[in-house]
Amino acid sequence: MKIIIAPDSYKGCMRSSDICKKIESGILQVLPDADIVKMPMADGGEGTVDAIVLSTGGSFKQLTVSGPLGNPVTATYGISGDGQKAVIEMAAASGIELLESHMLNPLKTSTFGTGELIRTIIAEGIRDITIGIGGSATVDGGAGMAQALGYRFLDADGTELPEKLGGGMLDRIAGIDASGVIPELKATRVRIASDVTNPLLGSNGAARIFGPQKGATSEMVGTLEANLKSFSELIIKSGFAADCSQSGDGAAGGLGFGLRTLCHAESVSGAGLVIELTGLNEQLADADLLITGEGCTDSQTADGKLCAVIAAAASQAKVPAVLVSGALKGDLSGLDNRFTAMLSTTALPCNLEAAMQQTPENLLRQGRNIAALITALQ
Repeated sequence: MKIIIAPDSYKGCMRSSDICKKIESGILQVLPDADIVKMPMADGGEGTVDAIVLSTGGSFKQLTVSGPLGNPVTATYGISGDGQKAVIEMAAASGIELLESHMLNPLKTSTFGTGELIRTIIAEGIRDITIGIGGSATVDGGAGMAQALGYRFLDADGTELPEKLGGGMLDRIAGIDASGVIPELKATRVRIASDVTNPLLGSNGAARIFGPQKGATSEMVGTLEANLKSFSELIIKSGFAADCSQSGDGAAGGLGFGLRTLCHAESVSGAGLVIELTGLNEQLADADLLITGEGCTDSQTADGKLCAVIAAAASQAKVPAVLVSGALKGDLSGLDNRFTAMLSTTALPCNLEAAMQQTPENLLRQGRNIAALITALQ
């Protein structure tokens, strides 16, 4: 029997690769000869590099780059098993978790380090880059990233502005010089793995929706909104884009916009792209069962979240899908036709801390339970 284990991470509790191992251990206690294929998954956020590297037999690399406030950080990125593709989590270079809460300031934080990662990967000869853009500490519209790739931003006097621009400096940009951009960028396919649909500007845009999460006060939000508007208008005026209103432009504090307009990137479903790059559909072709999971399942899971997308791929291949979730909450009737079964790892009513502590053992138990059911039905 071939069983695919393809969970998302349990956010704040366990990484998807560790979840795979626990469920596998439980299954093998009952079905020692089962063919287990572990495929840790992600949706473009945390765990995306792990998912693609581990599922394709690829490799991890590390690079020292500029962190959100210019301090050096060590960022990990991944190369696929065939050596032809690279995957980045922008949070590794420009993420909010790299800063303590009192250090958060989107007027100053920059995506420059993310650009350094892209530049290094291109220099290595890779021309296919996937960027997961969740968890950013920035609202710079991707300006810092662009500087690392060779874009020069000039003030009204024609003087080049300093590197590592933050969101508070965007209004000073009066001109863009692209003559120094690394030429290989044009020949590089860049895809943004994100399921964020927010536009760059407006009530649902990068500054107003995501700014407060990154430390912006109400006054800062107004400044960031105005600065993003000024920056985007210059991008359009300079001929790099026709508009600034596309879905997903507001992701990662406007990094989605900067990647689209200055790096010719395309934004695609994070879940769908990870499924493609990991080769899940190919593995499903001869599978007997798929097990997926997430930290908490509620009615929103049906709205394109990773586990529902994975279940849809399994259904297409006529493979039953079992969901093992940290918690099942609310009305789940919309998922009844998505999964063959939905199980929770939480054994008894308990608080969140206790539930998280018990998760490893409960995952092993659920793996064993699933295998025991299979054995009983054979």
